[in-house]
Amino acid sequence: METLKGQTALVTGGGRGIGRSVALAFARAGAQVAVAARTQTEIAAVAGECGGLAVQLDVTDENGCAEAVGRVEREFGRLDILVNNAGVATSHKFTELDTASWRRTLAVDLEGPFFLTRAAVPGMLQRGSGAVIAIASVASRTGAPYIAAYTAAKHGLLGLMRSLAAEYAARGLTFNCVCPGYVDTPMTQMTLDTIVAKTGRSREEALKPLLTPQRRLVKPEEVAAVCLLLASEAGRGINGQAINVDGGLVQS
Repeated sequence: METLKGQTALVTGGGRGIGRSVALAFARAGAQVAVAARTQTEIAAVAGECGGLAVQLDVTDENGCAEAVGRVEREFGRLDILVNNAGVATSHKFTELDTASWRRTLAVDLEGPFFLTRAAVPGMLQRGSGAVIAIASVASRTGAPYIAAYTAAKHGLLGLMRSLAAEYAARGLTFNCVCPGYVDTPMTQMTLDTIVAKTGRSREEALKPLLTPQRRLVKPEEVAAVCLLLASEAGRGINGQAINVDGGLVQS
């Protein structure tokens, strides 16, 4: 069903994992999709799969974010949907968290979405419609040990979306967060590698704490399905929300 027919979208971190699933779901729903990330080969492959546009982008580059939005608006004529998905995560004891890692995490996970959203909103306001979706995390809803920078960034991202939802509710724009638990993506596999290397535990033992109460990882397609709802006409009444996709891990 082409619920996004005639719509255009920009998906960051679109070369793999959640971003790839979102881009493909949007394309199947009829949207024109621009796929953005740092790795050209990955975004070119996904853009080829969805018949879309590959935009090489480092979201920490303020000017680059503005240029990416401008390119999508020129190529597609408009930008209706922005999905802020690009992100990084590292694990440290708080007393061992260095300033460079702290700043890098906030730059990618919080400043990047700020730069892109700021660039996208003016065009959306002109048309009186638009949807901004941020892929946050259950870490935006609760605290967790060893990921202070990531948790701080994701709490900030949720706060940003809620503030904008309140500011522009009467102007036809929506701003929401999708908050997954651990998703079966390359990033989670890297997390497992780190746990195994640091603790000496088997991969099976390292995986157990990452599973949802349903005893599995979240599927990228499950996150994409929620994004599809929020981007569609059926989701226009949902604004300023944090929607968990975590198998019941965080109940709210």
